[in-house]
Amino acid sequence: MKKLLVVILLNISLGSAFAQTFTNPVLPSGPDPWNIYKDGYYYYTNSTGQNLTIWKTKDLTELRSAEKKVIWVPPAGTMHSKELWAPELHFLNGKWYMYFAADDGKNDHHRMYVVENPSADPLQGEWTFKGQVGDETNKWAIDATIFENKGKMYMLWSGWEGDKNNMQNIYIAQMSNPWTISSKRVKLSSPTYKWETNSGIGVLVNEGPEILKHGNKLFLIYSASGCWTDFYALGMLTAPANADLLDSLSWKKSPEPVFSQNPDNKIYAPGHNSFFKSPDGKEDWILYHANTNPGDGCGNKRAPRAQQFTWNKDGTPNFGVPLKDGIELKKPSGTK
Repeated sequence: MKKLLVVILLNISLGSAFAQTFTNPVLPSGPDPWNIYKDGYYYYTNSTGQNLTIWKTKDLTELRSAEKKVIWVPPAGTMHSKELWAPELHFLNGKWYMYFAADDGKNDHHRMYVVENPSADPLQGEWTFKGQVGDETNKWAIDATIFENKGKMYMLWSGWEGDKNNMQNIYIAQMSNPWTISSKRVKLSSPTYKWETNSGIGVLVNEGPEILKHGNKLFLIYSASGCWTDFYALGMLTAPANADLLDSLSWKKSPEPVFSQNPDNKIYAPGHNSFFKSPDGKEDWILYHANTNPGDGCGNKRAPRAQQFTWNKDGTPNFGVPLKDGIELKKPSGTK
């Protein structure tokens, strides 16, 4: 009987270990989810507000059991001590860089910052504060992301034109290294369509820009409308990969959102996403945060969800609709 029990428990354990399905959300909470894949591991992060934290896993759908480490805590009493938002981890020029927005407790003072680590594993080694990353205007800025194209490095972010909190735009600038912007900022998008201007408090929002490359095109996927509304959604700009990316005319905005709330599936305010490939590189996936109930707003009720997406015949991404929580989904192909 004892031997039989051991066999049963072993089978249960093995069955769990090799389960090929998962359910959303992949964490109970996690605003602004970001991930990067390197050397067989996914490194994940999200907004915590107080620090920079990294999860390390071979299976991005198993974040609940992943190794996790706080890699940097800001010193008290600085302009970057509080409200740490939307961290992103990038591997550039042989080193790890983590970008984030922060302030001194006053939102008007939000700016973008970066820390650096030369270790091969971002959970090891020492993280060093490199300082603020910004253009010459030094205006309010959040949601930095970095991408490379045709041998050049660029930063995208969400910022204010002036000094008043009435509209967030998407800006781009070229970089000379991972911590230095070397060109003037160029505005690529402002909230203009009706679906981009849901707010209720007079603040219009374009934020959370992310680059998705496919074929000879670049897709800039961004979040629009207030995150405090159920209408938070993803929009898209498209540019040829060989275009002058610092020319705003190179980018064309889609007139309709490409991913938005689905009340039938009880998913509200989906947005601030990142992308990833399956471990075998054959599938494309979107990782995004959303709320389960209407009116949940911009707090920690936002949780990360993952789902596969496909491509339309014209080469544009087809994200489908946000899928219902709790349903079994097949894990990314090649997951072990």
